[in-house]
Amino acid sequence: MIRIEVKRDSTESSSGVLRRFSKRVQGANIVRHAKTLRFTERPLSHYKKKKSALVRLERRAAYEKLKKLGKVPTAPARR
Repeated sequence: MIRIEVKRDSTESSSGVLRRFSKRVQGANIVRHAKTLRFTERPLSHYKKKKSALVRLERRAAYEKLKKLGKVPTAPARR
């Protein structure tokens, strides 16, 4: 993480300090970097991946069982 520090001179106005700070932030590309991070998602943990895989296998097994028993309605053939 980039740290930007701006100290106020004795004769400088607060708007001047703010202007100098915003220029440094702009030069360091902090805003652009923050915008790119906005839509990134964290990768799933090992536990969550394993749990979702087990749920998927369980659902598939239940579907196959219903299919063998003839309880799954057959979908009409596509054209």
